[in-house]
Amino acid sequence: MNPLQGFRSFETHHCVTGSMLHVYHFNGHPLSEDMLLGIGSGLGFFYWHQKGMIPMFLGRGNVHRPGVEGLEITTGRRTGVRVERFHTSSRKKADEALLDSMQACQPLMIHVDMGFLPYFDLPDGYHFGQHVVVVCGYDAASGDVLLADRDTALHPVSMDDLAVARGSTFKPFPPQNTWYGFDFSQKWLPKPEEVWQAIRDVCETMLEGPISNIGVRGIRKAAKMVRKWPEKLSNDELNWACFNTYIFIDAEGGTGGGIFRYMYGRFLKEAAEITGQKRLAGIGSELCAVGDVWQAVAQIFKRGSEIDDPASVMPETTDPLMDIADAEESIWRELGDLSTV
Repeated sequence: MNPLQGFRSFETHHCVTGSMLHVYHFNGHPLSEDMLLGIGSGLGFFYWHQKGMIPMFLGRGNVHRPGVEGLEITTGRRTGVRVERFHTSSRKKADEALLDSMQACQPLMIHVDMGFLPYFDLPDGYHFGQHVVVVCGYDAASGDVLLADRDTALHPVSMDDLAVARGSTFKPFPPQNTWYGFDFSQKWLPKPEEVWQAIRDVCETMLEGPISNIGVRGIRKAAKMVRKWPEKLSNDELNWACFNTYIFIDAEGGTGGGIFRYMYGRFLKEAAEITGQKRLAGIGSELCAVGDVWQAVAQIFKRGSEIDDPASVMPETTDPLMDIADAEESIWRELGDLSTV
């Protein structure tokens, strides 16, 4: 099975920005993945621990929820692309949208539960419904589609398997048969004022998050809460929490490494060229250095996921997480000052 004519597959960092990159490039708007993340105010931090669930470190910002338009739409708004988000409880409607897109020779960006995608080798029972892929081909004879993910390979998947992945109801983030429509007819390159606004948004979130779980305060809270995990989680749950945290920091889990700090650091270097403010490049390098510390923390959690006594490594995370919080607070304050000049 061949992809849509003109479709090119790329190795990408993050499922959302990587999928957007595939769609943007196909439609003649070849922005970098780092720019798609940055211009969409896509970096943040959120310590999330819902009762009965494993705790998470989340490094994305501007995630769609009530009152927040989400990275996909924000990025479009700042690059001249009209983006619409759709979802349905009906498999029939979801299938029809997919087939209509293939008939129009347009790749379709969709949400899926990666636990139901056959090309992943995931632990039994693992579910994450906010994974994003691009449907880039369809074979009516076999009923299979081609999916572009973060690797360069294109993955054939049956429509039935895809329907299960799209319609999964597993919490905490069911995909709800979500898909996106794009209109590139008015596309433009990011402008200096849009870059500055994108930076201001992230600084505000990181420094003035509405609750203590968000931003720099959230990093400090996470540092304290991790030490309490052994009181709240069984040994098996603690192993799993360590693995989950490692995945949500490391490039293996789709962050580009350093819980998105490497990607955002590179965005700042691009932003320096667009705005003419060369200090942004230096701050980008400093943020990449913070990403290195995040990676060191990820390795502690990975070790905790592999040993019989994961509680023994929890205290090792406190100091580096506090150091990260201090360094990021300084970075976001300087960026905030630069963006309001």
